[in-house]
Amino acid sequence: MTAPTTATRTRGREAAQALAAEMSKLVSLPATWLTLGGTLVVNLILAVAFTVAGLQGSTGTKSAIDIGLASISYAQAGFVILGVLTACSEYIGGQIRTTLTAMPRRALQFTAKHLALAIVVFPAAAITAASGVVLTAGVLGDTAEPVTSGRVVGALSGVTAYLALTALISAAVGALVRRTLAAVVVLLGYFFIVGPLLRDHTPAAKYLPDTAGFAMWFPVADDASAVTPAQGALLLTAWTVALIVFVVIGYRRWDM
Repeated sequence: MTAPTTATRTRGREAAQALAAEMSKLVSLPATWLTLGGTLVVNLILAVAFTVAGLQGSTGTKSAIDIGLASISYAQAGFVILGVLTACSEYIGGQIRTTLTAMPRRALQFTAKHLALAIVVFPAAAITAASGVVLTAGVLGDTAEPVTSGRVVGALSGVTAYLALTALISAAVGALVRRTLAAVVVLLGYFFIVGPLLRDHTPAAKYLPDTAGFAMWFPVADDASAVTPAQGALLLTAWTVALIVFVVIGYRRWDM
């Protein structure tokens, strides 16, 4: 009994040290806070623009939730960039070799990096999502359409999970490509060009990450065949897990 217990404690200690190391690197990276801060500012600016349009009757709705979250479609770019930077920053100057020398178990290092990213992005995503809604609700005031607390909680939870999972997917793609610019171009090209085109012309696109993710917070009420928020969450989570598993398998074999 002693040997397995000791081995388990050793593995647990190693995992904790790996997570602490990855957290330290992530929070000490200036790009982390510049990206998150810039994303929040851009989201608020866009929220103001959409709110003004709502006051002028250009949006077709005065729902603080619908208007306040309209900017997320653009703000998601910041979470994509953060995910890529998290994965690719160590490849600059060959720093990844130093990391793997200190932490030779590649699967552990990869998992710890993604877990550290999740710990940072989930609260950041929640703040970003809530900021636009709060700002919009404050500006609209009594003119805002009534909305149930369940709708507010569901939408904000969906957006938070969507942004966080998008960052994790982006980190996995960054680890796969290992080039910051190339990974950002591929991901932004998908989320802003390829994904919307497929969504408009291919029914099966509802199962892809971006469309499934949108369903988590912007469900289509008048389409019985559309993905529900719960199904969207399941699909996006499955895409995230599958991509991370795929990349970590290859990551253990790549020559750094």
